[in-house]
Amino acid sequence: MVGTLFSKYIEKLGSDIWDFDRIKDLFLELLLHTSGDIEESFDWLNEIGQNNKIFDEDYSFEDFKNDLITSGFFQPEGKGSQDMKLSAGTEKLFRQKAFEQIFGKVKRSSIGNHSSNKLGTGSDQGDGLRPFAFGDNPAHIDFSTSLQQGEMLQNIANDDFGKSQWLVKENFEANNFSTVVMIDISHSMILYGEDRITPAKKVALALAQYIGTKYPKDSIDFVVFGNDAWEVDLKDLPYLTVGPYHTNTVAGLELSMNILRRRKNINRQIFMITDGKPTCLKEGKGYYKNSNYGHDPKIIRRCLNLAKQCRKLKIPVTTFMIASDPHLQSFVEQFTEANDGKAFYSGLNGLGELIFEDYERNKKKNF
Repeated sequence: MVGTLFSKYIEKLGSDIWDFDRIKDLFLELLLHTSGDIEESFDWLNEIGQNNKIFDEDYSFEDFKNDLITSGFFQPEGKGSQDMKLSAGTEKLFRQKAFEQIFGKVKRSSIGNHSSNKLGTGSDQGDGLRPFAFGDNPAHIDFSTSLQQGEMLQNIANDDFGKSQWLVKENFEANNFSTVVMIDISHSMILYGEDRITPAKKVALALAQYIGTKYPKDSIDFVVFGNDAWEVDLKDLPYLTVGPYHTNTVAGLELSMNILRRRKNINRQIFMITDGKPTCLKEGKGYYKNSNYGHDPKIIRRCLNLAKQCRKLKIPVTTFMIASDPHLQSFVEQFTEANDGKAFYSGLNGLGELIFEDYERNKKKNF
């Protein structure tokens, strides 16, 4: 029967509707701000929920907690333990969410390597063609274009394959990169009511997700630096906290250089995220600290020497400065000149885009 069928109008979910997935995204954000403290994050969520009417009789705060548990969001701290920790799947979700927030507008492409401008025998094929030469991979012969040549067809017709000129696609060397991300965890990263450590963690998580997905042959390591410097695993990034530390940039650079030496890769780079000028050095078992003087010559000199060493080793250092301190800006300018690297002066919101832009630029650079 031809006609019009009417049904009851059902209003679509609006921005004021909170379902499980939307609340879970908020909870993930709170976990990152609290460095993975589950109880504190729940307390914040409960307070936010009451103030913004997130929960109601149909879906309560306890319902959400139960759904998190049944969905595998948590796992026991140990065998038989009643205490819970974030599951491996949740830690991966941190990286995915950070990637979406920072690189959400980036179009995905196939998994590959970084291309240089050198011709070679790698797996990345260019658009150009050249005559086949001894040592070329036969799999790279462009049979279709080769057979379209009149001279080629004539030689084949005369059974004179010796004169046949097969064409092969030009290939480019595949470059693998080793990257170290240095993250400042000194006390200044939370001073003056500004949370700078959470955006820094998001950037590191997103960069790890991006490199692991698009460039799986690349390596990425993470170094944090305060009074000292130490390596942290990818799974530990969400739990990073700021300590009552000074800023020992020298220790961070020395450790990053050691990591890159172990990687034994030609293409190496360091990303340094900081908001404070260097104020600390390790001397024997003690520390030389000077946070009162804006530009301590002794500390700055050590940093600049390392910058020059990195330059000799062809390790560019890209500094991402997330503060407007004139002393820091002065240091960064000197450091960048000594290293022949790059520097970006960014607010917290634009930090991720700048790092992404620089990584894409560096991967095309021929060292």
